[in-house]
Amino acid sequence: MNKLFSRPAGVVFASTIGTAIGITSTIVAILGLVLVPIADEFNLPRSSISLVFFILAICSALIYPVIGHLADKYGARIVILIGHLLFVLALFAVSKARNIGEFYAAFVFIGFSGSVLGPILFTKIIAGWFDRYRGFFLGIISGVGYGMGSTLMPLFAVFVLSNHDWRTTYQAIAVLVFVVGLPALWLFLRNPPEPLPKKTYMRVKGVSGVPGLTLAEAIKTRAFWMVLMAIAVCSGCMLAVFTHIIPILMDRGVSVVEATSVLSTFALFTVFGQIGTGFLLDQFRRPNLIAPFFFIPVFGLPLLMLSSSTPLLLLSGALMGLGMGTEFGLLPFCLSRYFGLKAYGTISGLVYGVIALTNGFFPVLMDVGFDLTGSYQSAVNLVIGIMVLGTLLIAALPSFARLSRRYMEPEAGPENG
Repeated sequence: MNKLFSRPAGVVFASTIGTAIGITSTIVAILGLVLVPIADEFNLPRSSISLVFFILAICSALIYPVIGHLADKYGARIVILIGHLLFVLALFAVSKARNIGEFYAAFVFIGFSGSVLGPILFTKIIAGWFDRYRGFFLGIISGVGYGMGSTLMPLFAVFVLSNHDWRTTYQAIAVLVFVVGLPALWLFLRNPPEPLPKKTYMRVKGVSGVPGLTLAEAIKTRAFWMVLMAIAVCSGCMLAVFTHIIPILMDRGVSVVEATSVLSTFALFTVFGQIGTGFLLDQFRRPNLIAPFFFIPVFGLPLLMLSSSTPLLLLSGALMGLGMGTEFGLLPFCLSRYFGLKAYGTISGLVYGVIALTNGFFPVLMDVGFDLTGSYQSAVNLVIGIMVLGTLLIAALPSFARLSRRYMEPEAGPENG
């Protein structure tokens, strides 16, 4: 019982809340709900509104390496607390936009501030607190956090939208982010202990006491580029589908309530994907065993485009959610196991920055395709092909142990939980 209220448990709780109130749930998960109302108000095509994903991507790509470096230098907690307060202000700024220029400017603010509540800093904290069960707890904070936030936030947004406009919806979300986030982050979030437990360290061969690889050393490995390419393109594809589930289904005559339930199912099953991925990686330490889970969305995408049955549409959401959860669950574990914790913030800042670009660019491409053809079918067909290629890359990843023998050697000592 004491462990339930221990400091590590508090860190897991705060990190989970932090990920739940970040950009993924408050912006990405609900933009499909407000996409059409905003486009109608500004009298613009849908692609002009979904361009904010690319704005977010550019901002994230620029800021991720910066916040990663700041976290390596000063600790992640202070960076997260400041970013959280700025993010609340940015959400209010979106609601005050009077034209598309101001709307884009508000999303620049969203991109810089909200990226602090992204995966880099929270996974850095968790990786420092846990070693033996690192994959499981990374899965908990990301899976439960993103899954819970992306499941509940659209339901909250639909509730507000049923009686108010999209501007009031963003204001309500800003209040929710402040009220839920600040107490949890302030009271329970703590940087990892220093010095870190010995088992958490990984030494570069021939250099005693250095915990892991630098960025320059990491980019010389084949695993770095394989992980980056596979997850960048696959997560970009799945996020593009995720953000367009509601428009895709409503264009086919599905009600907004039913479409939202499919979106929420998608988000909910990312929880199982991330936690399951973490558990399997803790047990087997072989990232290529996760490859079949990358392939699962290939079965869900045709159901999304062709089925009119509610159970099959929910199954589609579940299959795609498992796939996206696997992608998000695999990445931080791979980065910490392949390259250690010495420069985790800097390395993950670069990797997540590149991924942010694909996550921002691919949703825009979907709407460009829609504006040109009047359908999302061609874009979905392309997504299926890319998911197959990503699966092959993951299947070819080297084991963590093999890379460690070549570049690093573990520090002797008992594992911490």
